[in-house]
Amino acid sequence: MSTTNTNQQQTDRCIKDCAEVVRLASRCADECLGGGQGDTMSQCVRLCLDCVDLATTCMELLGRNSQFAAQLCGVCAEACTVCAKECDTQQSGGIMHKCAEACRSCSESCRQMAA
Repeated sequence: MSTTNTNQQQTDRCIKDCAEVVRLASRCADECLGGGQGDTMSQCVRLCLDCVDLATTCMELLGRNSQFAAQLCGVCAEACTVCAKECDTQQSGGIMHKCAEACRSCSESCRQMAA
């Protein structure tokens, strides 16, 4: 397999993982706010929304092969790692567990892109 194909597959996987974080972290933040838990879950909500914004921008930069994509992927990886840990500490199961898993996958993909 050529390096170009491998790079494109890595980029495609990262975009897919970022899209999953956007979907699930948005739902997670919404559920935390909608469940009347906004005050006690404020850190989780903030981290989820940070991940949504960073992952969205990563997808855009990766899609147009931006020279800044790798740098932003590094930041997104870090944010997703922190968000996954926060969602894990809540132990609410359901959407938080799914969000944490998506964040871990995105973090791994983004770290590979940042390398």
